[in-house]
Amino acid sequence: MANLSTTSLVISGGGGGGKGGTDPNSAAGGGAGGYLEQALSIPEGSYTVTVGAGGAGDTTTGGTGGNGTASSIGVLLDTDGGGGGGSANGENGANGGSGGGGASNTPGAGGTATVGEGNDGGAGRSGGGASGGGGGKNAAGQAGQAGAAGGAGGAGLASSIGGSSVTRGGGGGGGTTSGGTVGAGGAGGGGTGGEPGGPTVPTAGSANTGGGGGGGGATQNGAAGGSGVVIIRFLTADVSASTGGTETTDGDYTVHTFNSSDTFEFTLAAAGGGAFRRRMLTGIGM
Repeated sequence: MANLSTTSLVISGGGGGGKGGTDPNSAAGGGAGGYLEQALSIPEGSYTVTVGAGGAGDTTTGGTGGNGTASSIGVLLDTDGGGGGGSANGENGANGGSGGGGASNTPGAGGTATVGEGNDGGAGRSGGGASGGGGGKNAAGQAGQAGAAGGAGGAGLASSIGGSSVTRGGGGGGGTTSGGTVGAGGAGGGGTGGEPGGPTVPTAGSANTGGGGGGGGATQNGAAGGSGVVIIRFLTADVSASTGGTETTDGDYTVHTFNSSDTFEFTLAAAGGGAFRRRMLTGIGM
């Protein structure tokens, strides 16, 4: 049986930021959700698409943010959730698609990323209250900096799978102590870290980007990670009918975008129709 040739993007939920402890102890940013974009050949049929939720920001003093949950297209392609940031007790960032940042003072190390899906989190800084940023798809999280500056979240990666370039998968910024400088969220939906003296409250990762949540400044709760997304793109002529998510077109292509879990179902075009169209577009087999 013929298969449908697609390009598929799967991004899991980002990790939540940790909660800061007694001043000057801050917490780190969450890592971005696992991020994979690759070609898939899919037999005709129905597939469960799961879009992972972002991890919760921690609300327990000295606690670690929750990992995001995985996104997937059936059993064909799935990714890891991002790691939560370490807490004021100096814990290491959690491992995940991208690693969570490490907390200040002890300090904690950044969490480890899943190979091919993201980057490691940044380490916390010993003294000064600066925690590390979570890793992003395109860059590691920055370590906590001198002068009580929280580490920035790692940058995400741009994709044009939906027809226009969109950056997703940024890590959350690290928190800081009173009077310090918060860690910026990584480009692609990463949340900003917190600073209690401002006050600057940590922000959540953006929805449907897999961005990590910002880490809490001293005494502050961490922010939640952003939810993930699944996008499937294929030649319109290859399919006679398809359903699931939000359907759009981009020239000769149909795009299904899943911002929440759903079912993707399609029927291949009659023999010869899609294949002939593909040959006309590419010159293969002419």
